[in-house]
Amino acid sequence: MGLNKVKLGELIARSDKRNVENRYSVGSVRGLSVEKVFIPTKADMRGVSLKPYKLVEPDWFAYVTITSRNSDKLTIAHNTSGSSYIVSSSYEVFYVQDSSRLDSAYLFMLFNRAEFDRYARFNSWGSAREAFSWKDLCDTEIELPPIEIQRKYVAVYEAMLANQRAYEKGLDDLKLACDAFIERLMSELPHEAIAPYISRKADRNRDREQELDRVLGLSTKKEFRVPQSRVNKKELGNYKVVEPGDIAYVPTTDTWKVLAFAVNNQNTAIVVSPIYEVFSVDKMKLLPEYLGAFLRRSEFDRYARFSSWGSARENFTFEEMRDIRIPIPEIGIQEVVVNLSNAVRERRMICTWLKNQLKLICPILVRGAMQEAMN
Repeated sequence: MGLNKVKLGELIARSDKRNVENRYSVGSVRGLSVEKVFIPTKADMRGVSLKPYKLVEPDWFAYVTITSRNSDKLTIAHNTSGSSYIVSSSYEVFYVQDSSRLDSAYLFMLFNRAEFDRYARFNSWGSAREAFSWKDLCDTEIELPPIEIQRKYVAVYEAMLANQRAYEKGLDDLKLACDAFIERLMSELPHEAIAPYISRKADRNRDREQELDRVLGLSTKKEFRVPQSRVNKKELGNYKVVEPGDIAYVPTTDTWKVLAFAVNNQNTAIVVSPIYEVFSVDKMKLLPEYLGAFLRRSEFDRYARFSSWGSARENFTFEEMRDIRIPIPEIGIQEVVVNLSNAVRERRMICTWLKNQLKLICPILVRGAMQEAMN
């Protein structure tokens, strides 16, 4: 059968359809992410006219021409939904005009490879901002297997995608159940200040018989992570110790607009920046992970921001933390919430892993299709 070398411009067509009749509202506006998916827009749309926005019909593509500020990737997405979207007029929108030679899902598999990202970056041009233009896209040469082989490998990809989406749907349902259970506790039980159950700690690394060298920071995902700034591991004496079961948080809230915190659910102690607040929890009355389930809620982030004070920097102090009021049921009920929260996080990790596998499988499937065509 063999491979057919062809320029993309022979198989795709540009679209400039606009939302001139205001048929589509803000609910249909989409942005693009570096993960190559459409996402609800993050822009403030108040007072913005949607008439110039471009229409992206089902099975069409949209991409951002600028590559220099998008993590060195081509930000592109394929509309696999049954609905039309509208996107910024700065985006390029196109569709496959010859579906007898090129399957649109196979084309997305070509785009969804690190190899194509490198190609787009290398062929981007500009001074202040480098762009991969529509002409550059059309001039891209690809080696195309016969349509039957394309569809065979697309079927494999779509089966994996369906599995990932089903798992993601299960994650959404589990999170909904967890949130509903917490809401029930919030409405049915009296709320208590957590002050009697938490104790501020300021244990320093230098006070230990043997200093720890495992330094971690905090993220907006409310988990510990490798520090983003350089750390001199020879000068960790002043760093605070976080024992297993302890909670650490960043008092400053005006930078990230959330309270960055984490529970040390590992079996070993770690050290964190001396500017962090660290406290222990009376596990006989209040489980650390149960408290963590409330601190992870978006409602709490809004409360923490509202209760933060300062001039140059706004801080959520430990005294404010002590004043938090939550329902504190018996330990058995708290364990139910903890188990649900842990299940949500574990499923989220697996879902992220599945998404990463989809990215890794695209170059393998494309290579398999090309090899089969050559045999």
